[in-house]
Amino acid sequence: MHLIHTTVVGVLLTLSLSVFAGTAVEQRIIDEALTPLYSPHRAATSTGKVLPEHRFDDAKVCSGCHSNIYREWRSSMMSHSWDDPIYRALLSRASKASDGALDNFCTGCHTPTGLMTGQVTRTDNQSPPAVNNPETDLPGVDCESCHNISAISGIDNGSYVMNDAGEKRVKYGPRQNAQSPYHETAFSPLHTESAMCATCHNVTHPLNGVPIERTYDEWFESPYRTAGIGCQDCHMKPVQGKSAIMGPERADRATHWFAGGNTTLLEHFGHQENAKRARALLQSSATIELIDPPTSLTAGQRTTLSLKITNTGAGHKLPTGFPEGREVWVDIKLSDANGKVFYRSGAIKNGKTEPNTKNFMVKLGDKNGKKVEVEVWRVTHIMSDNRILPKGHALVDYAIDIPADVQGPVAVNASVNYWPFSQAFVDNLLGKNKLTVKVETIVSDPYHQN
Repeated sequence: MHLIHTTVVGVLLTLSLSVFAGTAVEQRIIDEALTPLYSPHRAATSTGKVLPEHRFDDAKVCSGCHSNIYREWRSSMMSHSWDDPIYRALLSRASKASDGALDNFCTGCHTPTGLMTGQVTRTDNQSPPAVNNPETDLPGVDCESCHNISAISGIDNGSYVMNDAGEKRVKYGPRQNAQSPYHETAFSPLHTESAMCATCHNVTHPLNGVPIERTYDEWFESPYRTAGIGCQDCHMKPVQGKSAIMGPERADRATHWFAGGNTTLLEHFGHQENAKRARALLQSSATIELIDPPTSLTAGQRTTLSLKITNTGAGHKLPTGFPEGREVWVDIKLSDANGKVFYRSGAIKNGKTEPNTKNFMVKLGDKNGKKVEVEVWRVTHIMSDNRILPKGHALVDYAIDIPADVQGPVAVNASVNYWPFSQAFVDNLLGKNKLTVKVETIVSDPYHQN
């Protein structure tokens, strides 16, 4: 019996990360001297001195003039980089495991002004806030964190230089004609460049040089850089509007939503609208296609299906960043004429994608050759990295035995799914049922029968 087979497929995708030591870029990073002031973090100040706390304003002060920008930022993951419960639980474990040796390394990119002023304590690092009430008195990556940066000294591990202007309030930004009645302004070409993002979106293991995250390098080696498309073009999309209430109308005011792919935590913090933006960004990232579909399927015989997943919209690998968590995978289902699924690959079982799922991710290893899933400080090498390059694609094949009693036509539905971390990962850190991870399906076309 032949079963009429039609296409088709759904799609998905999302963010990524990188890996490959030994290049000139990687060696340069490894050879750079650490900053003694905040070691093993690379942050520095222009005078080499710790900055007083009173030099930095709360972001609410900035909101008096920059109301739209503040509103956007406040609903972003940048705003929650310090009180993110996943990060804080992981930081607590890392701090305890290293007896505080890794504290600065982590905090310098999650609360830059907290590090620069010496406000963050080991007690803070080892005492994560309650999952349902995570707000703390330290800022995340806030206005002062970015607009006091006057230079960078490298392209990883927080290698930014924060200006020490004494009692002056000098804020750096991308405008040559910016003026403010409250603070001095300075034009910064750096704030127009992707290198600004590199300092915290390239992460190198501080003890052994393993390239843990390489989002910036992935972009740098992509067609997006050569086409003149930078990080800010996607993650700070320009709109018409005013940067400040008394400022001029601009055609390209940078938004501060910082859209990414972490809908789970955006919704956890109540930022539903920004979660929609993140979802839309994911939905622009990839396509999926059934290659050379068979014209028919035969009951009781084996068939082979091939899928092509293409990174059509992300300017870095898919996925990128945070290798302990980021995962993209294919979920494919075949069902009979009654809608009963007789084949599936890509289901979630016990909080993880099931064995033999076709997924795209980085796998980290320890000195014993075992996969590291939570304790990233134990990483000694990259075990594998099969993530999809920008504008690149991956082919996945399935050998499927069609049951002898299947009644056609057979429906095929395949989607590419994403989550920022697995449910098992979150349960390990926070405890069962504390936070539910959202699985995002970026595109899934409905099945069309012939």
